[in-house]
Amino acid sequence: MFYGKLVGGLLGWLVGGVIGLIVGVMVGHAFDRGLVTTLKFASPENIQRIKKSFFETTFLLSGYLAKADGRVSREEIAHTEQVFTQMGLNQEQRERAKDLFRQGSAADFQVETSVASFLQTCGPQRQLQQTLLLFLISLALADHRIEPAEHAALERIATLLGLPAGQLERLLRMAQAQEHFHGESGYTAQPGTSLEDAYAALGVSSDVDDKTLKRAYRKLMSENHPDKLIAQGVPEDMIKLATERSQEIQAAYAMVKKIRGL
Repeated sequence: MFYGKLVGGLLGWLVGGVIGLIVGVMVGHAFDRGLVTTLKFASPENIQRIKKSFFETTFLLSGYLAKADGRVSREEIAHTEQVFTQMGLNQEQRERAKDLFRQGSAADFQVETSVASFLQTCGPQRQLQQTLLLFLISLALADHRIEPAEHAALERIATLLGLPAGQLERLLRMAQAQEHFHGESGYTAQPGTSLEDAYAALGVSSDVDDKTLKRAYRKLMSENHPDKLIAQGVPEDMIKLATERSQEIQAAYAMVKKIRGL
């Protein structure tokens, strides 16, 4: 890759002579390095490595999280089986996921090693890290509550992922509120759902203006768009879970729009 250095050097020469040439080449070199990194990340081979790492890390950490409060509950097992079904895993994939889950729930499991390996493979992809944490939050909410030990485990994982302080609490509030928009009747506000639940599901306060509300909604829909997640390395099998989240977000937004007369 030399295009950045060539263009940068030429522009630098035209603007500042020899000194401009040197500076331009340096800037162009930085551009070339960034381009190489981007192309390497987006290569089919690397995307496959990321998908494999995402799958393995998800079920390893699911086992770790499920055992955080001292035992794996029936609700957590049922939820994990439901995830298998939603993902459409074949028998071989199910057995692999179960084995990873058991490894993660073992007493000698090293969560630091697992997260470090994931980060090394996936690089600084903040959205991918957040997506992983959302999958784990979904498991923790299988019994519709977060136990203190589960919260502590999620905090540890979020810290190891390097996510900003407060990000976990924001995602937890949103995930708990989004549960109000998914039930036996489909993706709609369930009985007892309040307008505050709808705002919380969208990650905004009730006094937000219409423009900011729409921007927040579009951002959430973009973050959970299947094509975007696949391009980042989320396995196709797991896209169905993100699609469910999108439908919950749409239902919450519909409720707010109706009240506001938008």
